[in-house]
Amino acid sequence: MRFISETSSDGVCEQLFTLRDIPGVLWTPEGAVATRPLVLMGHGGGQHKKAPDVLVRARRFVTERGFAVVAVDVPAHGDRPKVEEYDRIATENQARVEAGEELAPLIAGFQALVARQTVPEWRAILDAVQQLEYVGVGPVGYWGVSLGCGLGVPFVAAEPRVRAAVLGLGGVLASADSAARITVPVEFLVQWDDERVPRVQSLALFDALASAEKSLHANPGKHGEIPAFELESTLRFFGRHLG
Repeated sequence: MRFISETSSDGVCEQLFTLRDIPGVLWTPEGAVATRPLVLMGHGGGQHKKAPDVLVRARRFVTERGFAVVAVDVPAHGDRPKVEEYDRIATENQARVEAGEELAPLIAGFQALVARQTVPEWRAILDAVQQLEYVGVGPVGYWGVSLGCGLGVPFVAAEPRVRAAVLGLGGVLASADSAARITVPVEFLVQWDDERVPRVQSLALFDALASAEKSLHANPGKHGEIPAFELESTLRFFGRHLG
């Protein structure tokens, strides 16, 4: 793990790093010296590790809960190079949608492909970050919607260190088997008028989760219109389950 830069503002220390050519960012309380909960955040499609919704949540997790937060660019996003195979699939999918095919199954297939790479990458990120003395081996949470949900469901299913997860804006087509292996508490977000993920698919994914404690947060609006108040719920949720 190689740190590239470090800046601090309003009580939050931000460190850019690379691990195995994976660009990432770690936020911690300024002057942090002890073990603390860690939240891994997965960004949406076409976004990056410091996308606005990631950055706003990360800073509040740090300032209001004292957590450490880490996010990395997924393949072909942010500071990572383009992937020829992914570009080809995206072009083919666009043509298929224009020819009348449904979008959701195409998204699901693509996310399942990318998850085969990101799950081991994210587990390596946890290994590296938890070796830092100002993070340590504390409880881990996961937050990710849209692409962050499609990649997050198989990650949470595979990673026993994760104790709680906030997921949503995703469908069941690519994730049913993984969802059935998730037993940690989950807060699940659905946009009732989502134009990218059919409502029935989102509800089916929620139903597939094997968690004894799971809550469905359904709000009116399109795919990218999660209400601001859901962040308050997320803060309370992680506060309960990560300490």
